Amino acid sequence: MVTIAVLNGPNLNMLGTREPTIYGTMTLERINAQLQERALLHGVTVQCFQSNHEGALIDYLQEHTPNLDGVIINAGALTHYSLALRDALVTSTLPAIEVHLSNIYAREAFRHHSVLAAICRGHIVGLGWHGYLLALDALTELLREQQKER
Repeated sequence: MVTIAVLNGPNLNMLGTREPTIYGTMTLERINAQLQERALLHGVTVQCFQSNHEGALIDYLQEHTPNLDGVIINAGALTHYSLALRDALVTSTLPAIEVHLSNIYAREAFRHHSVLAAICRGHIVGLGWHGYLLALDALTELLREQQKER
C-alpha cells in the first residue's frame, strides 16, 4: 500500500486560533481527519506528524523514509531557512509536495523564498486547508504513474 507522510512544522498545531484571518479556522486535527478520509478514497495511507522542532521533523523523516512513498510538507517558518530540513528531504529521495495555507508571495518579503520549493515536485500556496487535499490527490496520482512506468 502507498504510504504518504504529512509533515507540519512550527506553530501549525495552533491552527484554528492562530491568526484566523490569515490561516482560517480549521484546526490541524480537522485537516488531518480530512486527509484520512481522502486517503481512504484513494486507497492510500497517510501518516500525519507535527512538531515545533526542526530536529524532530528531520528525525521523523529519516526514521520513516524506508516505509514511505511520498511526503506532503508544510514546514511553516522553516520553509524560509531550514537547509537541514531541505537536506533531509533530498536525502530521502521521496517525491514531495510543499503546501502553505496562505499565499506566501502576497505576504511579507521574507516569506517569498522557500528553500524547499526547488526540491519538491509541486508547490501549493494560498488555498487554505484545501491545499493539503489537492496535494494528496496530486501526489497519489504521481505515485501511481511512477508505479505504472516501472
